[in-house]
Amino acid sequence: MISEVPRFLARVCFLLLTAYAIPTGLLAKKKPPEAPINLNTATSEELQLVPGIGPVTAEKILQMRKSYGAFKSVDDLRAVRGIGPKRLEKMRKYLTVGKASSATKPATAPKPATPPKPSTTPSDPPGPPR
Repeated sequence: MISEVPRFLARVCFLLLTAYAIPTGLLAKKKPPEAPINLNTATSEELQLVPGIGPVTAEKILQMRKSYGAFKSVDDLRAVRGIGPKRLEKMRKYLTVGKASSATKPATAPKPATPPKPSTTPSDPPGPPR
């Protein structure tokens, strides 16, 4: 009878752990974004729509973009700590790299209008007055 108590406790613990693991496993499945997310314009919330990117990774991506500038390729994510080749391959189809938003680029001043050229033919010929 004494040996049955530890076995019973082990079964109860197993069932409790299983009961808690199933809902968290279901929550881990995200619905992927309908269109690819642009790494150069995405917010943290948008990045978190991508399977494999959580809040911590999203912040690392944003920090990298802020520190080093726009991404030139999705492969640049390999420089983010925690993103290895396998993880990147799972995320790749949900990501794209486009131009950075115009808010980050300095505005170009419009060219000033050129003044009209003076006429080369004089209206009154020079000479003594009449």
